[in-house]
Amino acid sequence: MTATVNKGRLSGAKGRWAAMPKQIRWAGIAALVVLLYILPNKWFYEYLGFPIGSEYFALYTTRSDFAGVLFDTAVFVLLAVGLNVVVGFAGLLDLGYFGFYALGAYTVALLTSPESRLGTNWPWLAAVPIAVMVAMVSGVILGGPTLRLRGDYLAIVTLGFAEMIRLYAARNEGVLQGQRGIPAIPHPPGTGSDGKPLFGVVDSRPYYWLLLTLILLVIVLVRNLANSRVGRAWVATREDEDAAEVMGVPTFKYKLWAFAIGAAVAGLTGAVFAGKQTFINSDQFVLESSILVLAAVILGGAGNIKGAIVGGAITWYLPEWLRGVGDLIGVEFDAAEYRILIFGLVIIVMMIFRPQGIVPNRRRAAEFADRRQEAVPQEKVPSE
Repeated sequence: MTATVNKGRLSGAKGRWAAMPKQIRWAGIAALVVLLYILPNKWFYEYLGFPIGSEYFALYTTRSDFAGVLFDTAVFVLLAVGLNVVVGFAGLLDLGYFGFYALGAYTVALLTSPESRLGTNWPWLAAVPIAVMVAMVSGVILGGPTLRLRGDYLAIVTLGFAEMIRLYAARNEGVLQGQRGIPAIPHPPGTGSDGKPLFGVVDSRPYYWLLLTLILLVIVLVRNLANSRVGRAWVATREDEDAAEVMGVPTFKYKLWAFAIGAAVAGLTGAVFAGKQTFINSDQFVLESSILVLAAVILGGAGNIKGAIVGGAITWYLPEWLRGVGDLIGVEFDAAEYRILIFGLVIIVMMIFRPQGIVPNRRRAAEFADRRQEAVPQEKVPSE
């Protein structure tokens, strides 16, 4: 039965893509990467609107800085790719992923800002590896005593961790400066061809290009891990942890690796975010954002890197794009205000009609197909 499902899947677009020569596939990927890099340029994205006769249905946003929206979308995509390691590959339910994101941002702010109580005034580039290490070590410290828990219990612990970070940052008037936050965080280094700083306040494109480059690097690293012995151990742990332990897989070690890698990606994302915003406080790391990142992974397809990318992009960009709908019909409508409602409804519909996600993992898609076949009542053969 599984072979039949796989055969049907390969007959689709994915099968045709896999059947293409390797050179053509690499050329297609290169063209997509070039498209993503030139996308925030105004001379390019103005010609990507849908020909419906209304400027509000253009592909770019009408009431926002498009490059800024692309940067925010890239932040969500990178977070979704990192969380996919934890949730999709290792099968660990993490509701507190934004806590590691906050740790990365606050580490950069404390080490680099002249307004920081530490008074270190490090350059941004020197603080980024420290932020990644702090987030990774925090993941190990949190995962050490808690990864022996499973399911809902682990979700509650991670949820408590994220809220603990946020509340401590909000109420600590000392080093973290409470709700006043930490201002004057320096931008990433670099100068343009005109001698002016490349990373500034007005133009968001350099930040998007930086984050897009990091996304590509993280995708390569995560994909290599997923295809290695570590990835196979994650799959075995996700499918049946008890059976994996019986077969000699050190499941706790590999779960801890997944937790640490996911935390490091979140810390890296937080470091870039702090460098762009130049100001952070606890209001930027609310629980709602952790839920949205998890929703992005589930919506796109847990266990599939492409699914995490699609889910992260849809989760953040689509409400921004829908801002123009209210202008078209003459009603003030901001889809971002109803983000949770929209994605709650979308996930309910997805769980009913496509529980494996938009771009599902091959193994999970086959499992769901088998379950649907098993749920179909079998006709009884009359006895002779």
